[in-house]
Amino acid sequence: MNGKRLFIHLPCFTIVAWVSSFPAFAQTANPLADGGNSQGFDMAPETRLEVVEAAVARIPTKLPPGPFQPTWESLKKNYQVPQWFNGAKFGLFMHWGLYSVPAHHNEWYEKHMYGADRKWHEEHFGPQDKFGYKDFIPLFKQEKFDPDAWAELFKKSGAKFVIPTAQHHENFALWDSAVTPFNAKQMGPKRDLIGDLAKAVRKQGLKFGVSNHGIENFQFINPPGDLTNILKANHADLYDPKWADFYNVADRSDEACKKFLLNWYARNVELIDSYQPDMLWFDNGVDQRFLDPLKLQLATYYYNRAKSWGKDVSISTKKAAYSPTDKNTETIGSIIDFEKIGGRSPSGIRTGAWQVDEPIGSTWGYTSDMHVSSPGSIIGKLVDTVSKNGTLLLNLSPKADGTFPQEQQTTLLEIGQWLGVNGEAIYDTHNWTQASEGGRGKMNLHFTVKGDALYAIIVGNWPTGELVIASLADGASSGKISAVTLVGSNTKLQFTQDSTGLKVRLPGTAPCKYAYSLKIIGAKTNPATATLSGNPQ
Repeated sequence: MNGKRLFIHLPCFTIVAWVSSFPAFAQTANPLADGGNSQGFDMAPETRLEVVEAAVARIPTKLPPGPFQPTWESLKKNYQVPQWFNGAKFGLFMHWGLYSVPAHHNEWYEKHMYGADRKWHEEHFGPQDKFGYKDFIPLFKQEKFDPDAWAELFKKSGAKFVIPTAQHHENFALWDSAVTPFNAKQMGPKRDLIGDLAKAVRKQGLKFGVSNHGIENFQFINPPGDLTNILKANHADLYDPKWADFYNVADRSDEACKKFLLNWYARNVELIDSYQPDMLWFDNGVDQRFLDPLKLQLATYYYNRAKSWGKDVSISTKKAAYSPTDKNTETIGSIIDFEKIGGRSPSGIRTGAWQVDEPIGSTWGYTSDMHVSSPGSIIGKLVDTVSKNGTLLLNLSPKADGTFPQEQQTTLLEIGQWLGVNGEAIYDTHNWTQASEGGRGKMNLHFTVKGDALYAIIVGNWPTGELVIASLADGASSGKISAVTLVGSNTKLQFTQDSTGLKVRLPGTAPCKYAYSLKIIGAKTNPATATLSGNPQ
């Protein structure tokens, strides 16, 4: 591939959460999903350690006083996973940006319009030298954006924290920025979207973080030669000097890269100081080892600032971005995030702390033809993730006018209704000694633990009659069951326990839809599996 990056951007698939068709997720040879980083640049700037070190040496911002220093040893000694995260189990992510204006293909529209979707863009908006990606900024009006209404919806969904995209690969900042002119306060909607949302979300009692995908921007756009020649000849769009720092196409020299890295750092410092995020989330672009000096500097700034606020916060990254050994089971100062359930996430129990980001529909950013997953599908994924000791970070896709389509709202509200009944089997729980039982056409059960209670969550259609839980067969290893109740119901359940399992007589009607939680007392439970580092035990 001659040193160039190959990007494969797969659409989401949907798994429907019914007993007849919702199998337990397949086990693989690597149930922890441990691993390292790509050997390629993996969306990081294609540069070298010495360039990064030179950029760090130029950082004008002094590190705040505090226990953290920019070394792996200091980060390992002083960091611990916030307790609020261990109990949250369900958060909301968001792909919010200019790509929602064309609402075509996916959130990588900027990349595609100068490549595979070049003709489609020309047919709908005109040639790139007349209408470039920058020209979507005035159309990104967010005129119907109501942060309080958004926050109320998030609260009703049952989520405990919210992480909007403050900046995607496209390099447009959704906050009031003094370090880049390409921001939502000065252009487009002419308001501080991140600041307004932060206030509204925290007013609802939820934690608020931000995601920054900006480091991917430096080499995100790679136009073909003929288009490059047209734009260069006309000093247009990608090669218009006024927009050079927006696109980062015309100059990719070492000096330009240093400038870009310094600006990336400054933007993150601005987000930290202005909004005191409870979590700072980064995409794949920060994974590479040559970026370690920059990442350590930023982590030190963030964690020392959080100490001065009296807040427990965390960075969250993918793969082994904050692991100098290139193993995501040895991460330092960061909660590991996996992309998509059944894709890169653990297929089995992973103790410690982790989360998986999952789109609510067929694309991460809003597209006009996106398919939105059913509430049952998302609830099944939530239960599956929590039973493995993970946290589900469900991605939403707002439109360019600042609204959420009704389909997304309906799914969120039904998840919230389900959690209103079954939340005790989800929040503040941890994994049992096994994640699940059945599936593949059989009864699909998932287990969680809180204190001396074992929860068995039935995913799918309500199974009237007798339920058999083979994992709780009478014996020393399972414990003597003394009580079984149905969460959300006052009905007393009859049960027996023998060598074939715990047999529970279920009532004719269910207390909710999609999934149903049995609270079991007397089973042998294991202690909490959280770790201070977030790494597996």
